[in-house]
Amino acid sequence: MKTLVTGASGLVGIHLIRSLLQEGDEVVALYRSAIPSELTAAEIQQVQWVQGDILDVVFLVELMTGCGRVYHCAGLVSFNPSKADALMKINVEGTANVVNAALATGVEKLVHVSSVAALGRKRNNTTVTENVKWDDNANPSVYGLSKYLGELEVWRAISEGLNAVIVNPVIILGLAQWGTGSSAMFRNAFNEFPWYTEGVSGFVDAADVATAMVLLMKSDIAAERYILSAENKSYRSIFTEMAIAFGKKPPSRKVNPTLAAIVWRIERIKGWITGKEALLTKETAETAQQKVNFDNSKILNTLPGFAFKPVSQTIGSIIARVNPSPSDMRSSRTPVAPPSASPP
Repeated sequence: MKTLVTGASGLVGIHLIRSLLQEGDEVVALYRSAIPSELTAAEIQQVQWVQGDILDVVFLVELMTGCGRVYHCAGLVSFNPSKADALMKINVEGTANVVNAALATGVEKLVHVSSVAALGRKRNNTTVTENVKWDDNANPSVYGLSKYLGELEVWRAISEGLNAVIVNPVIILGLAQWGTGSSAMFRNAFNEFPWYTEGVSGFVDAADVATAMVLLMKSDIAAERYILSAENKSYRSIFTEMAIAFGKKPPSRKVNPTLAAIVWRIERIKGWITGKEALLTKETAETAQQKVNFDNSKILNTLPGFAFKPVSQTIGSIIARVNPSPSDMRSSRTPVAPPSASPP
């Protein structure tokens, strides 16, 4: 029986494929634009690569026929208000298409990659668990709303008989598509970006996300969701660890909420003028100031043999393996808030 991975060229998809190959799975990988270069030639050759779109329902049904397990990793991450339609299309309609195809083809089990953003806008100085309730009045980001509505499609499919589990990762650290997503944080540290915020969030190794997903898939667990977070750390400590590992100067200038509010407005104006997507938005500026902790006890209690790697180990491992070119490390515009692959 084959195993299907959607979003195979993304950060989670790449690490998941590597884990599945080590488990001996026969992997079918759905990608949209390019086969990921981060995998080795040997790994790429072991995978059946299929280019396609999760918005194509007929295509998905044909693709899933003969697949026993499905990992739905495909999704769009953006905090740009102009991307609202695309976020809803991919994260909500696309997820609905995936779970509907899974129901139609009799898939044995599906693991859905959501985000802690689907848990809603968190208040400052709080600890978040899987039991938190969505609050429409909390001014959630469009991205968060799209992930929440995408989860509702999974829960709807579960009520219709789909065997599925949901994971909600925090900010995912890993080596893929250097300079984008959380990789941009490493680039900023290498460039000795001087600014920091006092915000706190959860961080997790992409490989650990993949491992947890595989363990959940092979378990009898169904109709549950799990926060995946190794540690809660301040953005300042993260950037400092990255800078020191690179042999660079750590950030030393604090960004207060007033400065952040000014900069995101400037970035929005720049975007209007240049036509480029702003690196800092109102949502990311506010998130970078918040101190939010994520409780990982549920997944650790559910999978007794599973443990997260310390974030410092993850950072050291990534920097030891990366060899970015000067062009990879250059950035013409640098945000005052850290980008994230799966932000709260």
